[in-house]
Amino acid sequence: MDNNTSLIGRIERGEDISAEELSRLISSHTAEDLDYICGKANAVRKRIYGDDIYVRGLIEFTNYCRNDCLYCGIRRSNKNADRYRLTREQILDCCETGYVLGFRTFVLQGGEDGFYSDDDICRIVSEIKEKYPDCAVTLSIGEKSRESYRAYYNAGADRYLLRHETADNAHYAKLHPNELSLENRKRCLYDLKDIGYQTGSGFMVGSPYQTADTLAEDMLFLKELDPHMVGIGPFIPHHDTPFAAEKAGTLELTLFMVALTRLMLPHALIPATTALGTVAFDGRERGILAGANVVMPNLSPRDVRKKYLLYDNKICTGDEAAECRSCLERRMNGIGCRIAVTRGDYKQ
Repeated sequence: MDNNTSLIGRIERGEDISAEELSRLISSHTAEDLDYICGKANAVRKRIYGDDIYVRGLIEFTNYCRNDCLYCGIRRSNKNADRYRLTREQILDCCETGYVLGFRTFVLQGGEDGFYSDDDICRIVSEIKEKYPDCAVTLSIGEKSRESYRAYYNAGADRYLLRHETADNAHYAKLHPNELSLENRKRCLYDLKDIGYQTGSGFMVGSPYQTADTLAEDMLFLKELDPHMVGIGPFIPHHDTPFAAEKAGTLELTLFMVALTRLMLPHALIPATTALGTVAFDGRERGILAGANVVMPNLSPRDVRKKYLLYDNKICTGDEAAECRSCLERRMNGIGCRIAVTRGDYKQ
């Protein structure tokens, strides 16, 4: 048994792994190691979640953002972004469409847009929960105070997604403006867990200045945080950002990190991201076969989908919600999985 195979086995058994060992595994893994770890991760997924793939209805309700992250297409400095906001009624219409199609989780995602007050968010969440009591509501609206997070939770929000993006302070500073800090991002994540949310974190693979060492730090931070959800997708440049000329992250390394996450956090809810499907036609299927167990088709109105571009060439911006749902169902069936009409909660 070679060193990498042995190390993968130790990770699967839940043994402590050093940053140096993780970095060496990430930097030296071969195509054979990728096949091996994906097989192991897929077996763990099936053991815990069976062949059920949980579907989330994504509603991108605003592309205004106060932040200026260097990698993001809706950063505040992008004067070419075609800005929009959905009304409360439009958001509820998206939920109604999704419910009929079998969605039992709605993900409200947007830039950090001060237009929506805490009261606005609470009202939207409570109305969704009142109308669809068998559904979960996930928020992904950035860094807030503990008091704001508590208010959303009390209004009925079940889950919160906030990717940490990188757990290395120096790397974080190269991707974000000075007013943002890794320290505050981590504070938010620990607040969310403490309040009681099913909490999601995650990171980009292949972002500028990333190394095997920074990826190792990401994995150790996730093991410490022990989130319920982990979103991992390849970095894809956007033409109106400072990183426009940077190379995209690779499918292969992203799949390796997805599989590694499944072994380190066997119960986590891990999406096969839209970004994976953007870098490869079968990227989402390969994500599932690397241990992911969630897909997130878009419920946003078709006329705004092309405006919510965090990166270039995003797929499925022209499809109706029903088309996205049926397409994903066919794709999942094609690899022996099935879309589950359920909230798809984290399994202890």
